[in-house]
Amino acid sequence: MEHEKHVDESWKETVENEKTEGQQPSVSAETQTQEDQLGKPGMMEVTFVNYVTSLVLQAMIFLGEMPNPLTSKVEKNLDQAKFLIDTLILIREKTKGNLSKEEEDILNHSLYELQMKYIEFSRSPVIEEGKAS
Repeated sequence: MEHEKHVDESWKETVENEKTEGQQPSVSAETQTQEDQLGKPGMMEVTFVNYVTSLVLQAMIFLGEMPNPLTSKVEKNLDQAKFLIDTLILIREKTKGNLSKEEEDILNHSLYELQMKYIEFSRSPVIEEGKAS
């Protein structure tokens, strides 16, 4: 007994109708899901620059340069800031020769700024709240 194949070609009609209406053909569910995820607030494309920037922002929070987004309070943690700076230095060493000019410039400039801030804050005397120096 031979099975008869039925091929659903209705998609061709849909594409043809969309073309004549000046619309783009429908995208696959997988492509649409990826676009939806990237389009959501807070979702960023994963790139080297975005990754480095996220580490820099974390370091700035730990240096007390900006408030913690979870608590809205300025919280200094120099040990954690140093860990992130050291992580960025490691990334620079491990990616040497493999970065674009833009990526290299952003990484080097960010590291310089973070290191200067870290030195400034680690050398300054700790002032207790409510007490004048």
